[in-house]
Amino acid sequence: MPTPPAHPSRAAGLVPAVARAVAVMDLLARERAPLSMARVAAALDLPRSSVHGLCNTLLSFGYLRRAGNGALLIGPSVMSLAEAFVASTSVAGEFDALWRSSPAPDETLILSVLNGAEVVYVAVRNGSRPLGLAFTIGMRLPAHLAATGKAMLAHLPPAAVRALFPRGPLPRLTGRGPATPDELMGELARCREQGYSIDDEGIREGVVALAAPIFDASGQPVAGLGVCLNKAVLNDAQIERQRQVVIQAARTLSQRLGARAQGAG
Repeated sequence: MPTPPAHPSRAAGLVPAVARAVAVMDLLARERAPLSMARVAAALDLPRSSVHGLCNTLLSFGYLRRAGNGALLIGPSVMSLAEAFVASTSVAGEFDALWRSSPAPDETLILSVLNGAEVVYVAVRNGSRPLGLAFTIGMRLPAHLAATGKAMLAHLPPAAVRALFPRGPLPRLTGRGPATPDELMGELARCREQGYSIDDEGIREGVVALAAPIFDASGQPVAGLGVCLNKAVLNDAQIERQRQVVIQAARTLSQRLGARAQGAG
């Protein structure tokens, strides 16, 4: 069982009973398995009497439920909270909010979603450095070539990807990028392992893009965040810096959408 964070009733400025109730819910959400009240009390270092009262209250409102052996599980009432959160959250809106207070970027930042075998750009912050390629909202490009597309495809079930790209040669724009579905699957496996994707002149000659996936509260990839770079002026240090920028920004957006924190990239 994971070690709990700081004692849920001792943080300054918090209402102890509410903090303890949230700690109970968080514990059960992490465990994904039924826990007895005794195990909850031990894990959170709380008196059993306090946990008993908290759990009975949460049970009465449907935020907890009992398994067949009487142990506790997350209850159905949390779904209304999750639905309200999702309804009030937009990945494009969060992208705009993330950069709204920042100066115009040197590099072009793009946000896209999958639409079949294409990506559709839903938010763009064009940088000050010339690319020879202007991204606009509503623009469509092949998902198997775009870095943002590959970032999302890498986290879909293989069968779903195969259905989008049946047997036969894949279209190319510059002569670069995966030429067959098998090549694409191999590249997606590498993207999944390293946590980001690369488009090396597959969309436009002289343009390199790095992208990372954005996940929602269910863990599904809902968008791709990319940075586009002029290959002629790139060096290894700049690529590494932009890789870190795009991974961290995608991680922040995922967390704003309710996704669990990801490991370090």
